[in-house]
Amino acid sequence: MIIGQIIVYTKKMDEMVAFYRDHFGFAVHADPADRIVELAANDGPSLLLHPAAKSQKMGQVLVKLVFDVEDVPAMRDRLIQSGLAVGPLLDGGGYAFANLKDPSGNSVQISARAFRAP
Repeated sequence: MIIGQIIVYTKKMDEMVAFYRDHFGFAVHADPADRIVELAANDGPSLLLHPAAKSQKMGQVLVKLVFDVEDVPAMRDRLIQSGLAVGPLLDGGGYAFANLKDPSGNSVQISARAFRAP
C-alpha cells in the first residue's frame, strides 16, 4: 500500500495552485464540477487542494510536506530568487534541508535526506 493523495485545506486556492505548480512542478487538474483541485506529481502522491471551512485555521497542522531535492542549496537559491521566503540552509547530520511556508501557512521542506549516503 502507498500514499496516493494528500489533502491540503486552503483559503487561498489560486495562490496555492500557483505555488505548487510554479515552484515544485505539479500539473494542475481542475474540474469545474468539483471543488477540489488535484495537483499531480510526476512521481509520488498527488496533492488535493480542498477549500477550507471558515472555522479552519491555516498553517496549524501537524504535517509537513517534504520535497526530495538532490541539490538543496541550488533549489533554495531558485526559490528565493523567485520571491519566496526560505529559511536558512540546515545540516541534518549528513544531508542539507531548508524550510518554508506555502501561501496557506503550511510547513514545506526541501531536503536531501533521500539522497544521503547509507
